[in-house]
Order: sequence, then C-alpha cells, then structure tokens
Amino acid sequence: MRSLSQTHLKSASLTLALLVVLVVLGATPTAMAQNPRIQTSQLDALAAKASQTVDVNIDEGLMQLAAKVLSSKDPDEAKVKSLVNGLKGIYVKSFEFETEGQYSQADLESIRSQLHNAAWNRIVNVTSKKEGSVEVYLMKSGTQVSGLALLATDPKEITVVNIVGPVDLEKLTELEGNFGVPELGIELPKTKRKN
Repeated sequence: MRSLSQTHLKSASLTLALLVVLVVLGATPTAMAQNPRIQTSQLDALAAKASQTVDVNIDEGLMQLAAKVLSSKDPDEAKVKSLVNGLKGIYVKSFEFETEGQYSQADLESIRSQLHNAAWNRIVNVTSKKEGSVEVYLMKSGTQVSGLALLATDPKEITVVNIVGPVDLEKLTELEGNFGVPELGIELPKTKRKN
C-alpha cells in the first residue's frame, strides 16, 4: 500500500502539471493576439470570382534582399530603402470584381475578427454606403508602432494591407505605390511654421 505522502506528492505533481498546461494554453491566444501579421488566406477563394487579383507577400528575408538591391545613391531608391528599413513584411491582398455582391460580410469579418482585440487600435473608420469603407488599425508595442492593417472595401473591391514591423506614420504616405501598397489617401497634418 502506498504511503500518504507518496499519494500527496503524486497529486501535487499532477496539479502542477495541469497548472502548467493551463498557463501555456491560456498564454497561446494572448501571444497570437500580439502578432502584427494577420492571416488573409481565408480570402483566397474570392480569386475565382475576381476579375483582377493582387497578392503581395514580402517577408523579412525578401525585405532585406530588396533593401540590398536598392541603391543609396539614387534619391528615389534611397528613400524607399529607408522606408523599408526594419520592416518585417508587407502583405497585400486585393480583389476587384466585375459585379457587386461577389463577397460577403463573413469574408470581411474573417479579417476584422483578428483586429478586434486589445493589441490593435482602429485609428480610421470611414464608411459610405455607396463608396464603401476604409478601416486602419495600428498595433503598438510601448510607444512604437509594430504593425499596421488596412481594410478597404467598396461594392466591387476588397483590399487588405498588412505592414509588419516598426511603421513610421510620417513616412507611410511615401510607401504608397511601392511594394504593392495601393494609394491609401492618408494625409497627415502639416506642421505649422513659426514666423
């Protein structure tokens, strides 16, 4: 027959193991929620209905390769090189359709559900029943922006842009039109000059 101390020791070990498993399982959603990379593969089925599809996947390795290829002597290339310095990825998915009604709200919710947590903050929300909507979300780590997500829709188009890494909002407008990032129409306030 086992002694009482062996039974308590085994029970305590099992309790400790169960607590460790619960902590690990409990931490997993939180850790995943902190990831600035959003998943867009659930939208891939829309490509069959689209008249035009854009799919850009530039991960950190490709980002570093692109930075090496760009010349520091050419002013335009140097500007783009400084913009992507430190970024971990640029991901764009865009679907344009011939007719309305080719995507559903469920398609949009698959993206929004990833952005509706404490890690992401919606900073722009423009909605028009005729022209669609634009939503811009930021993820911050302390005082630094660690990710940006944009969801733009109109009756015949869906565009998702995800920039992973430290995003300089002042330089973001210069990234428009590069690396598959569409014209976002973001205008930052101009600084006032002192006389």
